[in-house]
Amino acid sequence: MEIEIRYQPSYSLAVTRLAPGETIQVEGGAMVGMSAGITLETKAKGGILKSLTRSVLGGESFFVNTYRAPAQGGELLLAPALPGDMVVRELHNETLLVQSGSYVASADQIELDTKWGGAKTFFAREGLFMLRASGSGVLVLSSYGAIHALELAAGQVYTVDTGHLVAFTEGMGFNVRRIGGVKSTLFSGEGLVVDLTGPGRVLLQTRSEDAFLSWLIPRLPKPDSGGGRGVNISLG
Repeated sequence: MEIEIRYQPSYSLAVTRLAPGETIQVEGGAMVGMSAGITLETKAKGGILKSLTRSVLGGESFFVNTYRAPAQGGELLLAPALPGDMVVRELHNETLLVQSGSYVASADQIELDTKWGGAKTFFAREGLFMLRASGSGVLVLSSYGAIHALELAAGQVYTVDTGHLVAFTEGMGFNVRRIGGVKSTLFSGEGLVVDLTGPGRVLLQTRSEDAFLSWLIPRLPKPDSGGGRGVNISLG
């Protein structure tokens, strides 16, 4: 399997070349295009209960799509829903905890599961659950915005806004907390942060989906008094 990321970092596309008979598991909706002869099998990977847990708690699709190349091999184009970057990680008997929604694709040897992020994160959508990707093989992740990688030394602490976290190495120490008091959390534009302690690797995204929605939603047209949709227009 060969994967080339093009058009980074704004509108990344993963050009995936499969060897004859080779397979790759892909998040639903990520397929952009494919060459002739590639077949698709959709199933609840790991059983109904495990797939339901991954869907409801991890933010991923209930079903996993498995694409298989024909005898001559094939090409598969993949992209995430949001504009941004993509990264290919080769796991070697290791585990990454991945933010909900950042998973794009992986080799069949990669096991996908969810991991509870701690009850203290109960009111932060980003921090509730992480997808656990473990094993050996290729893992493709996406971000909203560009990806910024950090390598933390043993004992080094780095604080990250939870909305900008893409993935980090399992085994790193992490503590989720409010930044400031409750009033600051609700009205300052900042929410929860996570203190990550090395050693390990951290992937961050330069933009936050929640921050964008917080900017966008107040600017959307408001319903008019008659129950329909209206647009507020100022003539100066």
